[in-house]
Amino acid sequence: MLFRVFYLINRSGERVSSVSAVEMSAKAICEQMLDRLQSEDDYLGILDAEDNTLQVLPEPDQQRYYVEVPLDAAKASFGRYVNRAELEALVHALPARINERSIPGLTYRPW
Repeated sequence: MLFRVFYLINRSGERVSSVSAVEMSAKAICEQMLDRLQSEDDYLGILDAEDNTLQVLPEPDQQRYYVEVPLDAAKASFGRYVNRAELEALVHALPARINERSIPGLTYRPW
């Protein structure tokens, strides 16, 4: 299954906007993108076919990532912290339609 990804890698200045998102498989996302998330200013967005988003925000000092499904209309998101192994498992298990019910353990957080 293919997803589309957008990202910002701060130290190198690499940026792909959500409008120009690049197609990648879950395997390619894990192999090519996760190691590049090294700064709190970096991020990775994964879009499904309906433009639903899973955002990945690294917290390198805590050796963890915050993953969230944003709900722009509600000005909130559903998210949780994961370690690297959990993140890889989550990406490999992503369903065709990303939403707050498709990822276990997410908690509601208003912005």
